[in-house]
Amino acid sequence: METSTLTAYHCFVFAWYFLVTYSIAHVRTEERPSEVFIYGGQWKYLTVLNLVLQAVFYGVSFLADVLRLIKKLRCAKCIISSRDLLFSVLAFPVSTFVSISFWTLYTYNRELVYPKSLDGVIPIWLNHAMHTAVLPLAVLEILATPHRYPAKKKGVILLGFAAFLYISWVLWIYSVTGEWVYPLFASFSPAGLAAFFAGSLAVIISFYNFGEFLNRMIWGQSKSCF
Repeated sequence: METSTLTAYHCFVFAWYFLVTYSIAHVRTEERPSEVFIYGGQWKYLTVLNLVLQAVFYGVSFLADVLRLIKKLRCAKCIISSRDLLFSVLAFPVSTFVSISFWTLYTYNRELVYPKSLDGVIPIWLNHAMHTAVLPLAVLEILATPHRYPAKKKGVILLGFAAFLYISWVLWIYSVTGEWVYPLFASFSPAGLAAFFAGSLAVIISFYNFGEFLNRMIWGQSKSCF
């Protein structure tokens, strides 16, 4: 894309994610099913954290585009490096994981991830904005502009550390409330839960590799951003 077109696109998607994040953050408290919105509120759900992540990524992308337009290339280079790291390590693999895992589990048994009681609280457009649109937008970003991926080992370590932080947050909430973030977790033994977390990590790493593969197939081999 031309820089001006890319700037407009990133501005639009940033505004979209800001709207979606604002909308989910302002669900009326009195309408929230008490069994869903306990300790940690919406901020314990990977879906909502992903919305914040995407908003930050597209905000950084928009800033990088603006700096390129006004010829502040030295500043733009630093911002672009941060943009590429955010996209490769977090934005693409997390949004892909959120969309595919959610709809897979929803199809199997929606009560495990999205209880029916939420239908009266969260509009259908907002559900699809959180769980459906994130995937095509992530793929479109790869088609729109090339991204430099870090060295494989560093990328996987950073992604694994982010996963560790989220799992720690989930376990902390359980230790405080005695309730799991997702009802699915209650069906596992401790060993089964550990295996589930390990399997999920393997899946999200595979999405990281898939994003790198797509980027390379479309744009060619790029140098490390480090």
